[in-house]
Amino acid sequence: MSILSHTLITLFFFILMEGVAWFTHKYIMHGFGWVWHQSHHEPRKGKLELNDLYGMVFAVPSCLLIIYGSENMDWRFSAGLGIALYGLAYFLVHDVFVHQRVKWLTKTQVPYFRAMRLTHHLHHAVHTKEGAEAFGFLFVLPKYVRRFRG
Repeated sequence: MSILSHTLITLFFFILMEGVAWFTHKYIMHGFGWVWHQSHHEPRKGKLELNDLYGMVFAVPSCLLIIYGSENMDWRFSAGLGIALYGLAYFLVHDVFVHQRVKWLTKTQVPYFRAMRLTHHLHHAVHTKEGAEAFGFLFVLPKYVRRFRG
């Protein structure tokens, strides 16, 4: 496979993961998976929360695709890499930037980043599995960017 093919497959899976994350967040984490996710809607009691297990769940297919795809450097390697890069971006944006597990860009006024943070806090205004809105992670819908333009 060419470098261009690997790059396109990696990018495709990175973008696809936002849809997978949205679906998982809305229908699993705020559904039968609330048992783990509830910890994320409550004040944290330490560095980790039960919700962090979802990262481990998403890491499994990524690792398997990278391992089996690396034997022949086929599409599976690029797919796993796209999922892993999404996981890294999710960690940096959601855990570090939005929830400030590490103090980083605490006073940013970049409209998109500000909207990302405030939209996620809007999601957290609801402490039950029903009634929440804004289930995305990295891509903020234009209606929220307009709403939180400051």
